[in-house]
Amino acid sequence: MKGLTEEDVKLRFITPAIAAKWDSHSQIRMEYSFTDGRIIVRGNAKPVRGKRKKADYVLYYRRNIPLAIVEAKDDSHSLGAGMQQGLEYADILDIPFVYSSNGDGFLEHDRRTGVEREIALDEFPSPDELWSRYKRNEAITPEQEKLITEPYYFQPGDKTPRYYQRVAINRTIAAVARGQNRILLVMATGTGKTYTAFQIIHRLWKSGQRRKILYLADRNILIDQTMQQDFKPFDKIMTKIGAKKLDSSYEIYMSLYHQLAGEEGDEPFRQFSPDFFDLIIVDECHRGSARDESRWRRILDYFGAATHVGLTATPKETREVSNIDYFGEPVYTYSLKQGIDDGFLAPYKVIRVGLDKDLEGWRPEAGQTDVEGEEIEDREYNVKDYDRTLVIDERTQVVAKRVSDFLKSTNRFDKTIVFCVDIDHAERMRQALVNENSDLVAENYKYVMRITGDNAEGKAQLDYFIDLDSRYPTIVTTSKLMTTGVDCKTCKLIVLDNNINSMTEFKQIIGRGTRLNPERGKEFFTIMDFREASRLFADPDFDGDPISVLDEKPDDEPPPPEDEAATATDGEGFGVGEGDDFDDDGDELSPRRKVRVRGVEVKILNERVQYYDKDGKLITESLTDYTKKNILGEYSTLNDFLQAWRASERKQAIVDELRERGVLLDALQEAAGGRDIDDFDLICHVAFDKKPLTKKERAEGVRKRDYLSRYEGVAREVLSALLDKYASDGITDIDDTKVLLIAPFKTIGGLPKIFRAFGGKENYRRAVHELENEIYLLAA
Repeated sequence: MKGLTEEDVKLRFITPAIAAKWDSHSQIRMEYSFTDGRIIVRGNAKPVRGKRKKADYVLYYRRNIPLAIVEAKDDSHSLGAGMQQGLEYADILDIPFVYSSNGDGFLEHDRRTGVEREIALDEFPSPDELWSRYKRNEAITPEQEKLITEPYYFQPGDKTPRYYQRVAINRTIAAVARGQNRILLVMATGTGKTYTAFQIIHRLWKSGQRRKILYLADRNILIDQTMQQDFKPFDKIMTKIGAKKLDSSYEIYMSLYHQLAGEEGDEPFRQFSPDFFDLIIVDECHRGSARDESRWRRILDYFGAATHVGLTATPKETREVSNIDYFGEPVYTYSLKQGIDDGFLAPYKVIRVGLDKDLEGWRPEAGQTDVEGEEIEDREYNVKDYDRTLVIDERTQVVAKRVSDFLKSTNRFDKTIVFCVDIDHAERMRQALVNENSDLVAENYKYVMRITGDNAEGKAQLDYFIDLDSRYPTIVTTSKLMTTGVDCKTCKLIVLDNNINSMTEFKQIIGRGTRLNPERGKEFFTIMDFREASRLFADPDFDGDPISVLDEKPDDEPPPPEDEAATATDGEGFGVGEGDDFDDDGDELSPRRKVRVRGVEVKILNERVQYYDKDGKLITESLTDYTKKNILGEYSTLNDFLQAWRASERKQAIVDELRERGVLLDALQEAAGGRDIDDFDLICHVAFDKKPLTKKERAEGVRKRDYLSRYEGVAREVLSALLDKYASDGITDIDDTKVLLIAPFKTIGGLPKIFRAFGGKENYRRAVHELENEIYLLAA
């Protein structure tokens, strides 16, 4: 039998062939959506979701071990027509076997061997057959199999790992099973590294392979969040290492690096024997644990026999410090770009603000004095000097006003982090923001707060800033304290008024905004950049794979460039100028003396708004230019578009496909002044310079050409009502037969009567399709 749809082929042939050997409830997942769909942001339009990636079938040996993907096609396609799509999905999902079918049989692809073969429907392999082949391909021993098949921790109502978390967990477990003792996982901020670590620990602990586990982090808030949230199931066997004598009766130990390391001659970790821990998880491992001279490294060296797993969003690779040299190549990388493309992370738009004194520099007048009456050194000052060696009060005020104006135009209670040069700058910025928002500060003084390492009152508010239900603090100023480990899901504005030369620090700062929270209106975030830090988005290292450079050091290494020498990194991976003092949170405490001036006019010279493109690039095109480019990428000529539009049974399918390419017709409609223009006309106008007609004008054109006179009675009445419906609501409503169930069609007659008037349902559909083509006739 020919002419079967894809759904018919699955129902009649593919599903029965699989279900004959695989359990339908626990081993077969049909229509498996493994991404959420990229969030597309343009102009002031409401963000929309792109299409999800969806596999027809995913087959599991165990809940945590997917073995095969099956892609189906209708019977007009060849047996292997779905193979390339299946291979793409299998690569993403880390699945070893791929099948394609049109109902006549299966084409099998073994990704480990690269071999393809055709098999009959009744030859589809069983779970045990595929698992045996996989074990043979991977040379898995019985002892390794026991660990690899250890299930996840799961209780009814619990979340389950997303696909990339499953891949990260499984690859780590497989590496441990093979005897690998140094393992690196790279996962973008906001993708659930801590939850991933929990599942890794649980499987290793539950299997009995690792019984004493140490979890190292660099901030108290990271330890406390982890214990209260993802690690809560370990509550009875978990302890936080304090300053007192260490208790060896627990199985999971949580500790700060520096607290456990102590000082020379007083090193608390030595209270444990070197073989006490058999697994160490190193969170934020870019923060110095891999640096040979770091005091934290002494902990890892002391427990050197244990398995060390490093977790980071930003692996550090310089000539002095290398995560890869210590942990080895990452067993898995899930990047910011992947997270945004999958719809699991928030995209961003960037507002680049150019101040005149930043772009042109500033030079004092002859004999000009600072606020203390001291004469100012006569030289050209620039953005690298501001707030570090020279303070211009008016510059701080202009930045505070622009930030406040933005919030007033969007939502004044959107959580905002302002990154400053140092603690002194953060305090002055707090004062300027208070004055710009005095009305809300009068209602609650915590509306604007400084959260830096030296200020106990501010640090005490950090949990409230993170709390989803707490309105205050709303705007916080900081220096280094909040660059990492602050899980604020509702942060919608990040302000960069600090000089960033470290890619690691830049990634960590951007990561403060990437968490999604659509339930509370967080679908994207905005970066407001006053220091040209967003130039780092264009650096290939921003979202590229880490490459170790340790072995590339020449015998006679030239001195580093001046900028690099001025920002050598301290043990925690922050840019540090020579002679500066820093507290435990990386905040600068005692900067060199600053010159402070007032009475200098500072103006905003220009602004640029850039959007995150589907290719992971920042684009600056206008909404119209961007839309035109994307439409022409799909339809190179007007004739191509018209042919596709006329041939399509559902016009909305074409609109949906264009939306997936980043074409937001709702935003264009706004830009067109809200005229009642059809999507078709918007596309033709923007991409092909055709004069747009309103829906009403198109409907009137059909009547003037007396098109309806070819029909009689009920059929003519129905088509006339559909034309009215188009003029008011657009083409999508008349595409769907459900429109016949509402007024005025209900008064004309029921569905059977209407279909009879056209000689059957198919003839009705054909008549509607011809009417749609007549509606759009004028565009030719």
